[in-house]
Amino acid sequence: MADIHVALLGFGTVGKGVYETIKAHQSRLRAILGKNVKVAGILVRNIEKHTLPEDDILLTSNFEDILNLPKLDVVIEAIVGREPGFSYLKKSIERGCHIITANKEMFAYHGNELLELASQKNVACGFEATVAGGIPAIQTLRTLLNVNKIERIEGIVNGTSNYILTKMREDGVAFQEALQAAQEKGYAEEDPTNDIEGYDAFYKAMVLSQIAFGEQPEWQTVRRKGISSVSNSEIGLFSEWGLRVKHVISLEKGVRGLSCSVKPVLVGPSHPLYSVEGVQNAVSIDADIVGNITLQGPGAGKFPTASAIVEDLIQLNVNHGCYYEQEKNVRFKKDLHHDWVVLTNQTHVFLPDSIEVAGRVKEALFVNAKEKDIERLLEVYPGLNIYQLYGQMNKEFFKNILLSETRPERKVASPKGI
Repeated sequence: MADIHVALLGFGTVGKGVYETIKAHQSRLRAILGKNVKVAGILVRNIEKHTLPEDDILLTSNFEDILNLPKLDVVIEAIVGREPGFSYLKKSIERGCHIITANKEMFAYHGNELLELASQKNVACGFEATVAGGIPAIQTLRTLLNVNKIERIEGIVNGTSNYILTKMREDGVAFQEALQAAQEKGYAEEDPTNDIEGYDAFYKAMVLSQIAFGEQPEWQTVRRKGISSVSNSEIGLFSEWGLRVKHVISLEKGVRGLSCSVKPVLVGPSHPLYSVEGVQNAVSIDADIVGNITLQGPGAGKFPTASAIVEDLIQLNVNHGCYYEQEKNVRFKKDLHHDWVVLTNQTHVFLPDSIEVAGRVKEALFVNAKEKDIERLLEVYPGLNIYQLYGQMNKEFFKNILLSETRPERKVASPKGI
């Protein structure tokens, strides 16, 4: 019985998780694949920092040593940044190896090129681990929703930001204190910019867009906003109204083309992302037949990410071929109106006729408008804090808000206006 020979590029948290998972589940892998899975080589930056329990595994800091392994079937990449991961995977494909990556930034930039090259060389490309860790979002979109037409995708795909927003609400602390707690727990890096400013979520949104809609939006058209400007006073105010701030990616293909946003939004109790707390991730998919499907689970970490990589290993060996589809069934939607909460204590904010005011509660205007009209409003009043509201503004909604405003025990300070 021949073995499947695997090389790991990177032996940090994810790489070690993959290695340990393969070792611990060898009998299960053999039962599914009919072969043993053998780690033949591991690429590291500094050999002196690593030791391996198996002497027959090549440990090297030179990628050419990996390429020159006599037997090599699959290359698994878990390196941070666009390079050298992209170049390594190109060379791996050219040698005739299947590839699997967990590198969302690299894949957002170079995924198309890798996928096209893999198709030309008749090898497979797995990238489930680039989005939401152990949640099988890509598998669901690629293989389980072929007849359904995808209408919309929303997701919480960065556990660091979700943890910070959850802690701010639950403990009533400011952003910096919540960020420090995330760093102490290892959820946030020393430089947390990619997480808190939405770059990590943006890259994941681009990967999901390619799978769901067969294309990515023009990157410069994507509204990307992080969570560093969200105040604890705002979170406290929204909590009294039964709303939660979540950092959400949103993808939708409408008559104006493919739209994408990465931003803090307000989520009501009826929305599937409302209960996604802490470091959990979730991807919510709306399709025309099945309706809504929400996948929730750990979005990062040693074994959740390793799980996605090993499941890719199964798929590309059982269903040989390029792990990708260029076109999906997509339902084009009209340029719809959405509900928004505009925070301001200014008396005179001129609203055009295209923005309908649904109600006002002290420092908040509740409006219904198209996103393009909100963008124009922000051009005129750049200091406004505006949150899209995921949930319906009906009579019961306003009744609950008005009840919360009359409670004498309210202690949270109102947010500052413009």
